[in-house]
Amino acid sequence: MDYSNKKILITGGIGFIGSNLARTLVNQGAEVTLVDSLTPQYGGNPFNIADIRDKVSVNICDVRDSYAMEYLLKGQDYLFNLAGQTSHMDSMSDPQTDLAINATAQLSILEACRKINPDIKIVFASTRQLYGKPDYLPVDETHPIRPVDVNGINKLAGEWYHLLYNNVYGIRACALRLTNTYGPGMRVKDARQTFLGIWIRLLLERKPIKVFGDGLQLRDFNYVDDCVDALLLAGASEQANGKVYNLGSTEVISLKDLAEKMISLGFGGNYELVPFPEERKAIDIGDYYSDFSLIASELGWSPKIDLDDGLDQTIQYYKSHSEQYWDFAN
Repeated sequence: MDYSNKKILITGGIGFIGSNLARTLVNQGAEVTLVDSLTPQYGGNPFNIADIRDKVSVNICDVRDSYAMEYLLKGQDYLFNLAGQTSHMDSMSDPQTDLAINATAQLSILEACRKINPDIKIVFASTRQLYGKPDYLPVDETHPIRPVDVNGINKLAGEWYHLLYNNVYGIRACALRLTNTYGPGMRVKDARQTFLGIWIRLLLERKPIKVFGDGLQLRDFNYVDDCVDALLLAGASEQANGKVYNLGSTEVISLKDLAEKMISLGFGGNYELVPFPEERKAIDIGDYYSDFSLIASELGWSPKIDLDDGLDQTIQYYKSHSEQYWDFAN
């Protein structure tokens, strides 16, 4: 994974995963350009890159701006395509915006690559949400795809555009289906990006963590450093071209036990079981955890940060930097 002196464009680069990826690439000696709209509800926060601001180029623009993206894609060796609308609830209340960002803009980006930079390598951040309610566990890449919300449908379209352009036009692209990524830099103002963000905020504010339903729903989680490793491995691998890989973890935990684990780390707090809001219950997928054996066997990836360590590092980060995230309009 030698990215030294490579020109790299990261969409969503001031957001959670993008900023952590940028930091790793800067440390490898890459020439990094970050694209972010800093749209308030999508998670970008300038503090995420405060320590590397003088080592990256930043362009504040929207991936829906096809002219700007065409200009920015020129001469790049890699595109880590992480920008997206991540809120499942927002996708149901405003489906057209979700379509524009997660599908239409992706097609526009790929067309720009086809015209002006066909040699670029693209890694697209997809989501486990597109599988819908699992038929079996753990979920592998051959599982039927049945999105339960607009976000899942549009992310699937964005993913398949990338695979199509790989297969038809030879633009090297692959996709990673992420699952509950967490860590420093994630949105904590609300649950638009991940429910763990608001849980951490409630914990540190000494307010009850709200666990929906009976709390027995099973999930797996990836610390952001492990997600970054997977992105870099996929970018560096020619074997990955045209493929989709699940991320995931061997640690599977119920949401109730997760809340208890967070409280046990010594930061105080408590939790309470609350009824599912009807709008959330309608799109809940029940138990979910991934089979990530394909990326393990082909690219050598496996998560290294266990849940206890990852949660402790994440909570410590927000305890130290709460003023940069609590009231910031991200």
